[in-house]
Amino acid sequence: MSRLEAPIDKPVLVLLGPTAVGKTSLSLRIAEEYSCEIVGLDSMQIYRYMDIGTAKATVEERRQVPHHLIDIVDPDEEYDVARYVADAAKACRQIIGRGKTPLLVGGTGLYLKAMLQGLFEAGGDDEGVRGKLKKRLAEEGREVLYSELQACDPESALRLHPNDTQRLLRALEIYEVTGMPWSRHLQQQTREPVLTNFMQIGLNCDREILYQRINLRVGLMVEQGLLAEVEKLMAMGYDGALNSMQSIGYRHMVNFLNNAWGWDEALALLARDTRRYAKRQLTWFGKDSSIKWFAAEQGDDVCRAIDQFMK
Repeated sequence: MSRLEAPIDKPVLVLLGPTAVGKTSLSLRIAEEYSCEIVGLDSMQIYRYMDIGTAKATVEERRQVPHHLIDIVDPDEEYDVARYVADAAKACRQIIGRGKTPLLVGGTGLYLKAMLQGLFEAGGDDEGVRGKLKKRLAEEGREVLYSELQACDPESALRLHPNDTQRLLRALEIYEVTGMPWSRHLQQQTREPVLTNFMQIGLNCDREILYQRINLRVGLMVEQGLLAEVEKLMAMGYDGALNSMQSIGYRHMVNFLNNAWGWDEALALLARDTRRYAKRQLTWFGKDSSIKWFAAEQGDDVCRAIDQFMK
């Protein structure tokens, strides 16, 4: 968002929660009842050609309700929180201009934090340090660097997946250059928030039920052709080492195709890593006391709460 643009003060709805909790079906209901268009709040659904592993809304669902910030970059393009804020702010303004209400839907906490609290300016850019860290990554491995991040910036280590090498290197670079953890920079916002009039709706369910839903989703993704999707991506020239290809689901299929894991092991690790990701999402969102939490089946209660907010 440009510094010259005022924050968006029209009502905006946010539907968040862990993966597989049931956000998509409720988002469609909310969108229809409150004349909304959906803005993706997901760091993976932005990528083209990556549909099954990111659990995107179907073509039919996107016909039913307009969706934004889905399929906007190729898997080898860099995309960061600053670019997301600019794209999401533009989409929200256009939706409001059409007389509708933006509905942000997803589970990427960092993107949401930047929209609601402001985009931080961490600084800490140093090509020499970055090059040294990349060299260490190649020589010592991701696990060593992730352990260092856990020691110097445990909050960032909690919210980042160990295989997110792009942000892992960025977090270590910021700490080494500025002497301050990335998480502390995030707390010291230096730009105005994009949204000032919003309602955050959180979806959750019993942990065991959530884990069962995750296991079912993994099975469904496999049935829908997750392996073939990854094979196609690699045939298109997208390297398995790309940040996008190291995300949950894609990394597991890449490791199977590279004979690093057997099929049963890949599926078991995929389910385990998805459960761990959901737990991290809940930990992140649990810090925000302004989120109104509902069970996934409490759609009527959600709508009553929205009615009160919209008044």
